[in-house]
Amino acid sequence: MKTLALLRHAKSGWDDPAQRDYDRTLNLKGHRAAALMGQYLARERLRFDHVIASPAIRVAETLTELARGYGEGTKIHWEKRIYLASAITLLDVIHSLPDAAQTVLLAGHNPGLEDLVLLLVPDSDDDALRARAEEKFPTATLAELTLDVARWDAVRPQGATLSRFVRPRDLDPTLGPDAD
Repeated sequence: MKTLALLRHAKSGWDDPAQRDYDRTLNLKGHRAAALMGQYLARERLRFDHVIASPAIRVAETLTELARGYGEGTKIHWEKRIYLASAITLLDVIHSLPDAAQTVLLAGHNPGLEDLVLLLVPDSDDDALRARAEEKFPTATLAELTLDVARWDAVRPQGATLSRFVRPRDLDPTLGPDAD
């Protein structure tokens, strides 16, 4: 049994129209949301034995804030293929994970993360968590999938169960969508 947690980067700013997408930083709401998600991980005693992430600045800052709320840091494996990756590319990344890792955190971007959840979790009328993920995968959201496999290269479409889908606004309503 393997566990895969997917974390979308926290809310980033668009203040500088000349700035490259890769270099965008978190805004204040993003910093708060990422730290809050870290506190949530600590309360839930979620531990990861492998962390893999997009090297984009907003992902790095998300993981820094997450660690601040979490209370400990974890070695991060930076993977360029995750930056703005499709679900299929993310699945290739998952297939290359070390089999010794049982619980992995993958931090990246949308629409790839949302598409990956929809690829891996079978569609079912009675799956409220999948329906929420299909509706929207907001910034700083954590999706946890359980996979009945012994090796990461055995992960296949429709082979996961979505066991957790937590948005920052579920923990603090002020982190919900902007009114404007």
